[in-house]
Amino acid sequence: MTDRVVVVVRAGPLTTVQDLGRPGRAHLGVPRSGALDAPAARWVNRLVGNAEGAAVLETTVGGCAVRPRRAVTVAVGGAPCAVRVDGRPVAWGAPVRVPAGAVLDIGRAVRGVRTYAAFAGGIAVEPVLGSRSTDLLSGLGPPVPADGTELPLGVPAGPPSVTGGVMPWAGPPAELVLRVRPGPRDDWFGPDGLRVLLSGGHRVAAASNRIGMRTEGPVLRRTRSEELPSEGMVLGAVQVPPDGRPVVFLADHPTTGGYPVVAVVDVRALPAAAQAVPGTPVRFVMAR
Repeated sequence: MTDRVVVVVRAGPLTTVQDLGRPGRAHLGVPRSGALDAPAARWVNRLVGNAEGAAVLETTVGGCAVRPRRAVTVAVGGAPCAVRVDGRPVAWGAPVRVPAGAVLDIGRAVRGVRTYAAFAGGIAVEPVLGSRSTDLLSGLGPPVPADGTELPLGVPAGPPSVTGGVMPWAGPPAELVLRVRPGPRDDWFGPDGLRVLLSGGHRVAAASNRIGMRTEGPVLRRTRSEELPSEGMVLGAVQVPPDGRPVVFLADHPTTGGYPVVAVVDVRALPAAAQAVPGTPVRFVMAR
């Protein structure tokens, strides 16, 4: 029995294992998955000396707590939060040595939604189709950890970094600006469809999740009422369900769908979308 393990003490509202996902398999029906805020996941991995694609813990709003069986270097980044080891405050955004048996507590996010914890050696759960990511839609990858779950760690690859390079932004802006290009079905909404999308007044809905960022606000109305055969969906697709409120597809999105896509978001904006709290104003702008 190895002691290169971390035990989940408090799983929090939603904690998953994520790496950089399974890109390139959509034609086989395999979703992408992976860390929603990939720059933050890469950064905490650099801080502990891991390869950027090593598996980390992604927490959602409420954080989590774990206990390593042997001393391990950890870095916490993404959405800012309080970080404690056995109740003692330690640094966010820097390598921290956690002694064997101590409890690392990752607190509630004070800005943003998703916090990332990297462990030297990475989380070494068994990969599925080349990735250790948990996909909440398809069920691929490791199960969502519960209290008492034991997660194996790999062997550290290198020394911790002092800075890890340039720190990604530490939370969402007051307004989320998403650059888009017209989608393959923008004509299903007539000349007013894109105008309504770009007119402002949208907000991040509380029902958002790893599959998609839902919006509240202006409704896009179809001018065509027939059924749309299921077709391929891409990361960042802005799909419009029957209620008319756009949904921006994130990492766990389905590979096909039957609702029209009015626009597609530039994927470079999606890490910010992953950190946008409910109620954040959303402004769609046309890319040039």
